[in-house]
Amino acid sequence: MRLARLAYQATARSGGAGVECRIRSGRFDRGAAAIRRRRLPLSRGAALALTDQLFPETVVPVLVPLPSDRPYSYTVPEGMSVRPGSIVQVPLGPRQVAGVVWDGPTDGVEAKKLRPITHVFDCPPLDETMRRFVDWVAEYTLSPPGLVVRMALRAPAAFDPEPWLEGIEATGEAPDRLTPARRRVIVAAEEAPAWSKSGLAHAAGVSASVVDGLLRQGVFRTARFPPPPAVAEPDTGFGRAALSEDQARAAGALVSAVEGGAFAPILLEGATGSGKTEVYFEAVAAALDAGRQVLILLPEIALTQSFIDRFHARFGAPPAEWHSDVPPRKREAIWRQVAEGRVRIVAGARSSLFLPFRELGLVVVDEEHDPAYKQEDRTFYHARDMAVVRASLGGFPIVLASATPSVESRVNAETGRYAHVRLKARHGDAALPELSLVDMRRHPPLRGHFVSPVLKTSIREAFARGEQALLFLNRRGYAPLTLCRVCGHRFQCRNCSTWLVDHRLRGILQCHHCGFSMPRPEACPECGTLDHLVACGPGVERIAEEIVEDFPEARTIVLSSDIAGGPRRLRRELEAVADGETDIVIGTQLVAKGHHFPKMTLVGAIDADLGLANGDPRAAERTFQLLHQVTGRAGRTGLASRGLIQTYQPQHPVMQALVAADPESFYESEIDERRRSGLPPFGRLAAIIVSADSRKDAESHAREIRAAAPETAEIEMLGPAEAPLAVVRGRHRFRLLVEASRRAPLQAYLRETLARAPRPRGSVQLQIDVDPQSFL
Repeated sequence: MRLARLAYQATARSGGAGVECRIRSGRFDRGAAAIRRRRLPLSRGAALALTDQLFPETVVPVLVPLPSDRPYSYTVPEGMSVRPGSIVQVPLGPRQVAGVVWDGPTDGVEAKKLRPITHVFDCPPLDETMRRFVDWVAEYTLSPPGLVVRMALRAPAAFDPEPWLEGIEATGEAPDRLTPARRRVIVAAEEAPAWSKSGLAHAAGVSASVVDGLLRQGVFRTARFPPPPAVAEPDTGFGRAALSEDQARAAGALVSAVEGGAFAPILLEGATGSGKTEVYFEAVAAALDAGRQVLILLPEIALTQSFIDRFHARFGAPPAEWHSDVPPRKREAIWRQVAEGRVRIVAGARSSLFLPFRELGLVVVDEEHDPAYKQEDRTFYHARDMAVVRASLGGFPIVLASATPSVESRVNAETGRYAHVRLKARHGDAALPELSLVDMRRHPPLRGHFVSPVLKTSIREAFARGEQALLFLNRRGYAPLTLCRVCGHRFQCRNCSTWLVDHRLRGILQCHHCGFSMPRPEACPECGTLDHLVACGPGVERIAEEIVEDFPEARTIVLSSDIAGGPRRLRRELEAVADGETDIVIGTQLVAKGHHFPKMTLVGAIDADLGLANGDPRAAERTFQLLHQVTGRAGRTGLASRGLIQTYQPQHPVMQALVAADPESFYESEIDERRRSGLPPFGRLAAIIVSADSRKDAESHAREIRAAAPETAEIEMLGPAEAPLAVVRGRHRFRLLVEASRRAPLQAYLRETLARAPRPRGSVQLQIDVDPQSFL
């Protein structure tokens, strides 16, 4: 239906006669009829064509949250007002979907062939910075823009305003008779301007009938109130910490960057326990005082509660949380209030980077080196790197904090791209633990055991002193492999090319890639032999079994990401450790970072070589970071502490750098190796993962992509090769690796390759991973 949205005065000329035609508003069909009523020598079709020229319809591009590579065009109905960034509802096939009015031209389709926008949501639009950020992420990662904008539209129920609440408020009138119960209600009501009826009754300790009586007498009246804030307003002067001279210097550098109000990437590096959090809290306070919003990224949900507690102690109120464990209603309220500017600070996982902040003025990436910041599903992106991009587009500072920065961040700091702020010592009386290596060739454990006698002796000594010990093994479950002693049968996942992990406490064998599980059998399914299944290798549950056997009087706890009860129970267990309610903690990498355990004086790394036993080019870096972080859990309150690292490779550069407490030598050698090999950050990598229901289809399509790759001196494509995890969730996988120089047009090369290659057929699927962190 053709519509005219405004009043126009137009001059139509036909056959040389000038005729003035006034169309006030309304439908174009009525406009055409008006032209005919004025006896213009025009047919209905010609009149409609003339009306189209006089009153053209507005056509806008709308980006919908689907895997589309461009916005779709829609018309704007009469009386509707939209602009770039407006969140709207549009028809897409038989469905109605939410989308965002985007920038740029439309696809040129005639307006009469397009469908109209059906609704404009009453919420703040995505601002220009956010829209540019979505386009940048899509361009860099070669992801459909629709999938990227989908991450910004994670709370569709929040697009409409939050409903107002029904409540009561005082009128100032007095009741005809003031009983003790009524007096308690009136006194309680003075504590806040608005109450729900049941809430006021509960606060005053009376029944709801007392409040009803006061309502009937006019002491209170019903009223509607705006929805409450998702979190309280932070008070920047509430719990300001006393900083050391070193911390004050570092905090001053960060605050100056915030006050400068311009893009400024800063690497905040300091030993574990040096007070990095207190330092960047000063920058957070400065941003809040300047009327800006703040985003703090955390790599793990397990870190959230301890961080929330520290933030609450500093600012008198918690930040808004944003992660998968937040209830849907709470997420909707946070999304809406972030867009409105009512929520001033958010602490969350990598997805919080796509929240529609109204006045974002500072981003902090805590534990910036952590691999958990890499998303490897749908849109492949690294939240740390994309956070730097968002700060650059928005023109505000970003702080990257870590005790063991990534090699990429260290190189950026050394070359001057990032400012480098260091904290050289632990805060207060705390000292770094004394680290030593346990050569497992000279001090092997007993047969069937995995903890060296040297480490057990240290555990016994710490327990006798009433102190805590932490045993670290980055392997979940009881054992990574179960086999039959008689026939050699190994239990493998039916959907993946991986062994099933024995979870003895739950009585199951489980795949950690697809989730498949089966009850732990008593007999071998291959030969039928009973009681001859053996667990190979240790997991944290097996280490716990050994420790309970050797230290039955100690309070032992296992901490792992797959603990029964999920994140809530994990938080309670971490609080119990921090409160000194356990003696020996056995945990995976989630205990390695960000936790403060006051009584922890001994840390033992059980299988320190585990991370070095693969071909990942980042293996040495990750092993160094993980062991440095986990040993840093000891001695944070000034008690003498030790770290023992069990290894079969004591001469490895990573081990030597750790025991020498010389991270600079490690970074120097690792950076030199990366430079000579042309690996990031001195070169660029991209992976193309081809998967299909059959191995033949996956390999065939991967070879077609390789054949389509253009020849260039700066970029080389390697492969295809079967992925180390060749089958995942029933899909066969082949990988191609693209190596490029630092300045090579990698994205253009990938686009040209995919354009020249055949389109995926049948079950074949492609995934593009620019800057891969995993090579499995």
